[in-house]
Amino acid sequence: MKKTLSLLLVLAMLVAMLAGCSSSTTAETEAPAAEPTQAPAETVETEEPAADAVVVDTKILYEADESMLNTYTLIAVNPDAPFTDADGNPVSDVAVNTAGADALIHWLLSQEALDLAAAYGVEDYGENLFYLLEDVPVYDGEIAAATEETKTIRLSTTTSVNDSGLLGYLLPVFQEEYGYTVEVQSAGTGKAIAAAQYGNADLILVHSKSQEEDFVAAGYARTVDGFDSERVSFIYNYFVLCGPSADPAGAAECPSVKDAFAAIAQGKYTFISRGDGSGTHTKELSLWPEELGITADAESFADYTDWYISANAGMGACLVMAEEMGAYILTDKATFLAFVANGGQA
Repeated sequence: MKKTLSLLLVLAMLVAMLAGCSSSTTAETEAPAAEPTQAPAETVETEEPAADAVVVDTKILYEADESMLNTYTLIAVNPDAPFTDADGNPVSDVAVNTAGADALIHWLLSQEALDLAAAYGVEDYGENLFYLLEDVPVYDGEIAAATEETKTIRLSTTTSVNDSGLLGYLLPVFQEEYGYTVEVQSAGTGKAIAAAQYGNADLILVHSKSQEEDFVAAGYARTVDGFDSERVSFIYNYFVLCGPSADPAGAAECPSVKDAFAAIAQGKYTFISRGDGSGTHTKELSLWPEELGITADAESFADYTDWYISANAGMGACLVMAEEMGAYILTDKATFLAFVANGGQA
């Protein structure tokens, strides 16, 4: 009798072990892919991270949608523009370094600089962070060297080209070759343009077409020799919708980025907005369902503050917030890749 009971006990243990393996195999077969189907290759871990490595959970969930194109434009400031202070009062005696601005624009549109911009990040990230526009105007004329009067250039620009590291890569080459010192003021496009309107910049590098056109129409811009218009667009990349790897809104599976935004709103999943009038902020506002009525006006999203967070901060700081809060966010791809490479640090 005892032998029979022992045999039955052994058989029961074997059945339990086989059942566990079967369940494990089934679970592995049915588990979803580690990354959303629309996420790019760089988000897939191919090597085991070091024990002390910081793993960023925020992932690219949606990109390359036509509505997410992100074009960057150079504009020289008109020395005779109607400059004002922050209160709208006229400002006189503004000194604009037109020669220095011309030299920097001429160089940025030279084949040398364009090749550098196109190559930036490829070695480190395995893909382009910026691309050249097909019809980019290439300047092949003479570039003036700095003089004592023109050597300091004030560039007001968006955080995207600064936080991505592009300017830190390009400007030393220009400064070394031509003797200039470029003072970079980095903010959202709205603030970058405002700095020029206050007379605090010689040129701007921004990425919000509607705001750029308003700047030109108001008389703040001028056409640089060698080009046909005040706005000179030359490089582009894409905005990307990022969020937690778990992607509770299912954004990566949506048929369009606007559908992804609608899913985030419907589920009231935390979203970090730049909220600073930047080009990224302007693009984000255009992607929400119209019926939500979300605009730059704080009153427009007063009923959504349980999930919609207007940070009024730069791209790097907002990415840190999104990572810490497990939130969704719209960013330019170049800044996001630099953020991941820095271990989630702005």
